[in-house]
Amino acid sequence: MKLCHALACAVLVLSPCAAFSDTCDVHCDRRDPAQAVGDRHAASAKVWSRQIVLHVSDADDMAWASIDEGDRGDEVWLDRSWNAGADWESKVGHTEVPEGQRGWRTLMYTVNDPSHKRVGAVRACGKAGDRPEVACTSWASSMLDGDAPASVAATALMQLYDRGDGNWPKSWWIAANALTAMIDYISRSGHGRYRYVIDRTFSANKGAEGGNFTNKFIDDTGWWGLAWVRAYDLTKDPRYLDMAKHDADFMYKTWDKTCGGGVWWSTDRKYKNAIPNELFLKLAASLHNRIPGDAKYLTEARQEWEWFKAIGMINAQGLVNDGLTSDCRNNRGQTWTYNQGVVLGGLAELYRATGDKTLLSDAGRIADAATARLAAGGVLREPCGSNCRGDALAFKGIFVRNLYEFSRTAGSKKYDAFLRRQATSLWTRACDADGRCGSDWSRPFDFLDLGNQQSALDALNAAP
Repeated sequence: MKLCHALACAVLVLSPCAAFSDTCDVHCDRRDPAQAVGDRHAASAKVWSRQIVLHVSDADDMAWASIDEGDRGDEVWLDRSWNAGADWESKVGHTEVPEGQRGWRTLMYTVNDPSHKRVGAVRACGKAGDRPEVACTSWASSMLDGDAPASVAATALMQLYDRGDGNWPKSWWIAANALTAMIDYISRSGHGRYRYVIDRTFSANKGAEGGNFTNKFIDDTGWWGLAWVRAYDLTKDPRYLDMAKHDADFMYKTWDKTCGGGVWWSTDRKYKNAIPNELFLKLAASLHNRIPGDAKYLTEARQEWEWFKAIGMINAQGLVNDGLTSDCRNNRGQTWTYNQGVVLGGLAELYRATGDKTLLSDAGRIADAATARLAAGGVLREPCGSNCRGDALAFKGIFVRNLYEFSRTAGSKKYDAFLRRQATSLWTRACDADGRCGSDWSRPFDFLDLGNQQSALDALNAAP
């Protein structure tokens, strides 16, 4: 199999036809397009007046390329990638327009490779005779699980998954949230095509970082612990619940009397802030709700909330600031959306454990403040606006995921319109035709990023 890396493609796409192995899903490579169930024109491009079209038959999970308005000797082919276009199989199905024809097409080739757990993307490319210029369409994938927005966005997220490493690269903690979003998608859609990602991620990474999904950052450990609670809910595999317990116990080891309690942001014990404590609240309460006869985690969850509510990180507006100063006062740091979200999920779990309705009232005050104050024109927006990069790209999705959990636990439809508005604005404004979504949910797609895509899938999952 010959791969063309993005930095070298200008040379390699013009090289002789690459060797590749046949791939099969519904059918196998080299099927006649006349047998296609459907013909979705996914993308197009032009070169020297030639029209290059990428055709996708979603029900077949296959694609082909065509060239029109051309001459004898014009070339057309597919490129096929297993990692969202970072590299690809070059000149798949390469063919030339024969004498007496103005147009031609390749055979059909499979887009996804489920037997090897690969999620594919394809594009159509072509050139006019001996002229050196090559034109390629944008990358596209098939919609075998249906064309619902969440299904398309889930496929785009899985295109970023590194099957070899068994994880989403670049961000350890965002990968935990990507897994959580995928489990939510599988649970709510009923589509099991990507279910393998749960065991693969668990098996490949339980020895990574500090081992057992821990590292020096206490919030990172909390994200993974909650992902394994989600995995347990879907699969009932006790390995995942045991891992979540291990992670909760690791977090609680950093609880001390500084500022009267609370866990630290890292094992360096230099900053006490909101997010690790919100995560511990949610994780401890979640464990209690899933372990018959538990008293330990319920005691710790109650202890966490009593401290969190009293320490002052919730400001007069009802929003949660980032953390505490060295003298244990609200540092008036940014009111990131995820700091408003995780506490909602935590209070929902604690309410399930105790039936204490004051917890729903406390959560409702934060939810009301966040939906009113952190949405520009009704659409969520971080303090960094359209300039967000890195960690902040994941925050909005975490907020809507937890707002959805809180509203469902409370039996309320109060926030349904807000949740629908986020998903609608995201999908109609910030996502491209192939389900890749941008950083600002009220503006056109800008760039592909793991945080953007995880956040988008969370929003689409949470749409009532």
